[in-house]
Amino acid sequence: MTTKLESPLKREIIISGAPYIVTITPEGLKLVPKGRRKGYELEWQALVSGEAALAAALNASLANAPEPVKAKAPARATIEPEKRIAKKSPAKRRRAG
Repeated sequence: MTTKLESPLKREIIISGAPYIVTITPEGLKLVPKGRRKGYELEWQALVSGEAALAAALNASLANAPEPVKAKAPARATIEPEKRIAKKSPAKRRRAG
């Protein structure tokens, strides 16, 4: 007979030489680098329904996708310094004149 999972169960594991904490709860599981608060979470419902597999496949396909081609921006027209006209606001013109 198995024991029901009613409270969080935490264990430390080593992945690629780095320590992680795995927390198993009735809602799902969480994998966090040791000493950190944020990590990977997976709900049991997502695992059972196949959403987790779909998300993993999507992430894998995006990771292997080629870089998007960026459109070249049109060249900006440059204004020569002697052709620039400094415009003053009406209030500045009144004060200056």
